[in-house]
Amino acid sequence: MIPFVRSTLAALAAALAGTAAVAQTVELNAGHVLTTSSHYHAAAAKLAEVAAAKSNGQIKITVFPSAQLGGEVKMIQSARTGTQDIVVTGEAPVENTVKEYSVFSFPYLFDSVDQANAVLASPVGREMLDLLPRYNLVGLGFISALERNIFTNGKIIRSAADMKGLKIRVIQGPGYVKAYEALGAQPTPMAYTELYMALQNNAVDAAENSPDVFLQDRFVEVSKTYVMAKIMYMPALIMMSKAKWDALSPEHKRIMQEASAEAVTFANAHYKKDYADSLEQMKKGKIQIIEPDLASFRATAPAVHAALLKDFPTVKPWLEKIQALTAK
Repeated sequence: MIPFVRSTLAALAAALAGTAAVAQTVELNAGHVLTTSSHYHAAAAKLAEVAAAKSNGQIKITVFPSAQLGGEVKMIQSARTGTQDIVVTGEAPVENTVKEYSVFSFPYLFDSVDQANAVLASPVGREMLDLLPRYNLVGLGFISALERNIFTNGKIIRSAADMKGLKIRVIQGPGYVKAYEALGAQPTPMAYTELYMALQNNAVDAAENSPDVFLQDRFVEVSKTYVMAKIMYMPALIMMSKAKWDALSPEHKRIMQEASAEAVTFANAHYKKDYADSLEQMKKGKIQIIEPDLASFRATAPAVHAALLKDFPTVKPWLEKIQALTAK
């Protein structure tokens, strides 16, 4: 072959290869509402890191923490319409779309974070992720459940009776509202971004969240007591827009699944450490940590479950599946 022709063909082949490589590059955005210290961020950052490494840089995930892409409800809807790619979210806002997820709002469904995570990692957890595609979402994995306790601007809660009349901010999930109503409180759904000011101005008496988030989002500045009521163990999950998922190549889908598995393991360990460290910091920071009469709270669970089943009858088979696992 003439050298000139050979060199021209080689150059053309290289150019085409370069074009193919560029075409294979996938750029994705991932959002969550918590700080960069949270296990939500740990999951998203690890997902981005592993996906980039396994794809030789072809999958590029940019993470937007602290509600930069909006609140959880907005991000979930954006993922459903394909305008956002990945969301790391607590489960409760998903209830607005996937009614079966309301089962996780049932109080005292789990005894501990470890028990909740074991259920999420079981075939039942996989079945619940498999519900998402019908809503234009794909579940990449559950990350650690968050133990939801109560923090107040001074009110002391030592038993379930002390919940009566408590004006408490709750997550914008219908199950949470019903559960706290059944406990006698006055649940007040509001955007998470409004909570700090609401506590500061006494617009609400209390809120509920995990020990790590209580510290990371500086609620220690506007709250005096932290009550270990352990009412809910809220799963968190990594979700992706189904439209964006369907557009991935089979190889990139495999990489995202593997990266998600690593992100789940990493985030779960991150949460466990943060949980323990946060309680220690609270004690040093002179936050009053109250160990209430959990028996009085747990005694309310059957009645609350019955009330919730009337409003969310589709969760009954899921409740039974979970209870069968936790009873072992």
